[in-house]
Amino acid sequence: MRFVHCSDVHITEDYTTLPLLRLGWRRWVALLELSLGGRAKRYVRAPQVLSAIVRDAEAHKVDHFILSGDLTAYALDGEFAGARKALGPLAEDPRRCTIVPGNHDVFTPGSIRTDRFARHFGQLLHSDLPEYRREGPYPFVRLVGDDAAVVGLLSTRRAPLPAFPYGEIGEAQLEGLAALLKDARLDGRAVLVVVHHAPRNRKGGADRWNHGLRDADALLRLLPGPRFAVLHGHIHQRYHHPATADRPHLFGAGSSTEAGHEGYWVIEVAGGKVVGGQPHAPSL
Repeated sequence: MRFVHCSDVHITEDYTTLPLLRLGWRRWVALLELSLGGRAKRYVRAPQVLSAIVRDAEAHKVDHFILSGDLTAYALDGEFAGARKALGPLAEDPRRCTIVPGNHDVFTPGSIRTDRFARHFGQLLHSDLPEYRREGPYPFVRLVGDDAAVVGLLSTRRAPLPAFPYGEIGEAQLEGLAALLKDARLDGRAVLVVVHHAPRNRKGGADRWNHGLRDADALLRLLPGPRFAVLHGHIHQRYHHPATADRPHLFGAGSSTEAGHEGYWVIEVAGGKVVGGQPHAPSL
C-alpha cells in the first residue's frame, strides 16, 4: 500500500487587497512576515503546487492522501476555499483523503469560534470507529484496505500570541487513541497517526518550548515499533526518523509548496508494517 504525505501548503490570499479592519491585529503582525519576510512570494504558486502533488498521487496509484495541517496562511475563508479547489475531488472523499488542521488554520479567535476548518473540511472528519472520539471528532480513524489504518489527531490550540504556536493533543484524545489501538479491528494493520505538530525535530530532539508538541512523549509511548508511524508538519524541513523498538517512524513533510523546497513523501506499508518512505518533488 502507498500513502502520499504532504503538509504546510499555506494557500495565501492577496492581503494587500483586503481591508485592515477585517484582518484583525494578529494578521496585521503577519503582514510583516508576508511582505518584509518574503513569505507571500514563497507561496505565490502554492495552489498550483498542491494540485501537482494531487496529480502525482494519482500517478503513484496511492491508496490514501494525507495532509497534516496548515492549509492556509492565516485562516481566511478564501484560503480554505483555495485549498479545497486545489485538492479537487479528494477534498470530498474521506475514503481517499485525511486532513487535520494546523496552527495557521486556527490563527484567529474568529476562525476558532466559527470552526472555519470544519466548515470547509468537515466532510473529511468522518470516523470508521466513532466510539473512540473524545474531543469533537478526534481521534478519528480510517480503515484503509486490509493492512492499514489512518488516525487523525488535533494538536492545534489557541495561541496566546502568534509567537507561541505550540501544540498539545491532550489527555482525552490520548486516552481515546490508547483505547482505539486495543480494538481487534486494528489487529494486523499498520497505524499511521496524523498530527500537525512535530514530536521530534530533524536532529531527533524536542522542538522549541514555544513551538513544539508538549505531550510528544506521551504520544510516542503509545506507538512502539515499525507497525506505527507519526506523520506531521509544522517544522518546515523534510525528514524521516526510522522506527525503533520503543518509537514509531516519524515523517516530517516540511512545507510541501514553499518555493525551492517543494516536496512530499510516498510512504509504503506491507504486511501490517510501515516499511519506509521516499521523498519526491512534484511534477510541475
